[in-house]
Amino acid sequence: MARTLREGLTACLMLLAAAGTSVRAGEARPDSVRREHTLRPLEVLGLKFNPTGADAVEAITEISGAESRRLGIDAVKGVSLVAPNFYMPDYGSRMTSSIYVRGLGARIDQPVVGLTVDNIPYLNKDNYDFDVTDIENIEVLRGAQSVLNGRNTMGGQINIRTLSPLKTQGVRASAEYGTANTTAISGAWYGLLRPQLGMSVSGQFRHTDGFYRNEYSGKKLDTENSGSVRWKTAWQPSARLSLSNTAVVSVARQGGYPYASLATGKIAYNDTCSYRRTSFADGLTVAWAGKRVVVTSITSVQYLDDSMRLDQDFLPADYFTLTQARKEWAFTEDLFTRGARGNYSWLGGVFGFYKSTDMHAPVTFKNTGIEQLIESHWNKYNPEYPIRWSKRAFTLGSDFTLGSGGFAIYHESTYDLGNWRFEAGLRLDIEHSTLDYHSCTNTGYDTMHRLPDGSEELYSHRDINLNETGSLDRTFVEFLPKLTVSYKADRITPYFTFSKGYKAGGFNTQMFSDVLQQSLMAELGMSALYKLEDIVMYKPETSFNYEAGFHSTLLPDRSLKADVALFYIDCRNQQLTTFPDGTTTGRIMTNAGRTRSFGAEFTANWDVNSDLSANVSYGYTNATFRKYNDGRADYRGKHLPYAPSHTVFAEVNYRATPLEFLGVTPSVQATARCAGEIYWNEANTARQPLYCLPGLSVGFHAQHWTLRLWARNLSNTRYDTFYFLSMGNEFVQHGTPRQFGATLRVIL
Repeated sequence: MARTLREGLTACLMLLAAAGTSVRAGEARPDSVRREHTLRPLEVLGLKFNPTGADAVEAITEISGAESRRLGIDAVKGVSLVAPNFYMPDYGSRMTSSIYVRGLGARIDQPVVGLTVDNIPYLNKDNYDFDVTDIENIEVLRGAQSVLNGRNTMGGQINIRTLSPLKTQGVRASAEYGTANTTAISGAWYGLLRPQLGMSVSGQFRHTDGFYRNEYSGKKLDTENSGSVRWKTAWQPSARLSLSNTAVVSVARQGGYPYASLATGKIAYNDTCSYRRTSFADGLTVAWAGKRVVVTSITSVQYLDDSMRLDQDFLPADYFTLTQARKEWAFTEDLFTRGARGNYSWLGGVFGFYKSTDMHAPVTFKNTGIEQLIESHWNKYNPEYPIRWSKRAFTLGSDFTLGSGGFAIYHESTYDLGNWRFEAGLRLDIEHSTLDYHSCTNTGYDTMHRLPDGSEELYSHRDINLNETGSLDRTFVEFLPKLTVSYKADRITPYFTFSKGYKAGGFNTQMFSDVLQQSLMAELGMSALYKLEDIVMYKPETSFNYEAGFHSTLLPDRSLKADVALFYIDCRNQQLTTFPDGTTTGRIMTNAGRTRSFGAEFTANWDVNSDLSANVSYGYTNATFRKYNDGRADYRGKHLPYAPSHTVFAEVNYRATPLEFLGVTPSVQATARCAGEIYWNEANTARQPLYCLPGLSVGFHAQHWTLRLWARNLSNTRYDTFYFLSMGNEFVQHGTPRQFGATLRVIL
C-alpha cells in the first residue's frame, strides 16, 4: 500500500507540474475541425468549469436567475425534481438535507452531492438548507464529480452563483406572502465604489406559522424564523488580476419534525422538538491570468453553531429525549491552474481542508422509558426480586471532539482531435479522521423482595456510575480516475464517460448513547456489550460510474434542444442506516451492502417563439441491492429505500401581449413536479406511490417591478416525504398541502 501510494503521488505530482487548468465545457468554439482553446473572462475564473451550451459533455441542468425566480427557487431544496433524478425531500427541519441522485443518497452523515455557493464549498450537509437571494445561476451536475471536487460528490455537484456588483448595480427588493402566514422579505444594494471595484450588501428574512399541528399540545410544530446577510466585494485591479470575497451570516430558529404515527394518523408527542442554527461562511477567490495560464486560489472559512432537540419516541409518553448541540469550524484551500496550447488544455490543482467539531449529545431516559425498556425486561424474568429505579429520569451523557483533515492533488487533461474530444483525469484523495469521546451516566436502582402477601421490601440498592473515554482514528486513501470521450457533430454531441466516486467514511456518534445504554443493561446482566470498533466506525462508499448520452439541437434555428443520458452505477461498501443487534433504540451507519443502479434521463427545452417556451425533464432509476444481508433477512434484489424510481418536471411559459394602458406585460406559467415510486424500507413493504404536484402562476411585468400570483400543489395532493421506525412504531411526514401566495419584486 505504501509503495502504491508513493507511486500514485509521484505520478500526480508529475502531471500537475506539467499542467495548469483548462476551460472545459463552457468556452465558445467554432464548428470547425480545429478548435482553439481560449481563456475566459476574469469575472468567472474562480469556477473550475462551467459546462453549459453545446460543449457540455456530461449530464447537467442549468437554472438561470430569471428561471429560479419564476419557479420560486431560493434554496437547494427548490431544485428538487427540476433536474432529472435529483430528489431532495422536505422533511424534519433545515438540518435534514438528504439528497438522492440516481439511487445514491444518505439520510445521515456524509452527503453524496457537493455544494458550492459563490465558490465556497460547504462541507457539512446539515448546513445545505439555507435561503440564497439574487441568484445568477444554478448548475446541477449529475454523476460522479470526484476528480475536480473530491469526497462526497459521487452523486453530483451543485454550484450556485449570486449576482456580481461589477455587473449589477442598483437596489433590488422583494416581498412575499402566502399560506400559513408565510412571509419573506429581502433587499440588496449593488454599487461601484470605483470603475473596477464593486460591492453589494443584501439581507433576507423569512417567517412561517407552519402547516402541521401537534394534537397533544395544540400548537403548530413547524414554525420558523430565519434570515441572512451577505456582503460581497468584487475587484479587478488589472486585466490580469481579479479578486472576489463573499461573507454570509445566517440564522434559523425552527420547530419542525412533524412526524405522524401510521397507527393513529396523528402527530402527537409530549416533548419539544426544535432546531436552531447560526452559521458564518467567508470565501475569497483570487485569480491571475497569464497569456496561456490562469492561476486561481479559493480560500474559505466556515462556522456552524446548531442545536437539535427531539422527542425521540414521537409519542405522547415519557420515553426518552435527545439533544444534540454542536460547534464546528472548517477551513478549505483550493489552488489550481488552467492553461491551453493548441488542441491541448489542462487543469490541475491541490486541495486541503480541516474540520473540527465539538458535540454534546445527551439522551435522557424518562419514566415510561425506564419502566418499559429497563424495568419490565428485568422484572419479567425476576418477578421475586423486581427492580425500581431510584429516580424516574436519568441522562446518558455523550461528548465528542471530531477532527477531520484531508489533502488532494488532481489533474485533468483535454485533447481535441478533429471532431473528437478526449478527457482524462485523476485525483489522489487522502483523509484522516479522529474522534475523542466521553460517555457517562450516574444513576442507580433498588432491588425489591416481593413477599408472599404481594407487598415489597427493600432487598438492596446499587449505584451505577459509568465513565468511558477513548480515542479512535482512521485514514482513508482513494484514487479517483475519470475518462470521457465525445464527438462534436453538426447538431449532436454524443459522449461516454467513466468515473469513480466515493463518499467518505466516518464515525457513528449517534451510537454512543446506545453503547452506554447497553453497558448499563450489561450491569444488570441483561445484554451483551457491543464491540465499539464494530459499530462506531464505517468505511468509505465507492462507486464505479458508466454514462453514455448526447446533447442535441433538433431544429435548424436551434430553438429545440434535447439531452439524453444512460447510466450504470456499481456501488461498493454501500453505507446504510441499520439497527444493530441487542438494541431497540439505536441507529448505525454501516457498510452492509453492495448495490447497482441503472437508468435514463431526458431533458428538452423548446423556445416555440419569443412569447412561448416549454421545458420538460424525466428521470428513471432502478436501484437494487446486489448483496445485503443484515443477519435477519436477505434483501438481494430489493429496491433501495428513499430514492424515487421516477422524477418528472414540466413547465410551460407564455408571455401575453403587453397591456399598454397599464404599462405591464402579463405572463402565465404552469408547472408539474412528480416523484415516485419511493420504497421506505429495505424489505420494500412500505412505499410512496407516484405523486404529482401541479403549480400555476400569473405574472405582471413592468419596467421596475414584477408581481407574481402563484399556487403550489394546486391539487392538494396527499403524499409523504419521509418514513422511519422508532421502537417498532412507524412514522411518516406528510408533504406540504396546497399553498397560495404573491411575490413582488422591485429593481431600481
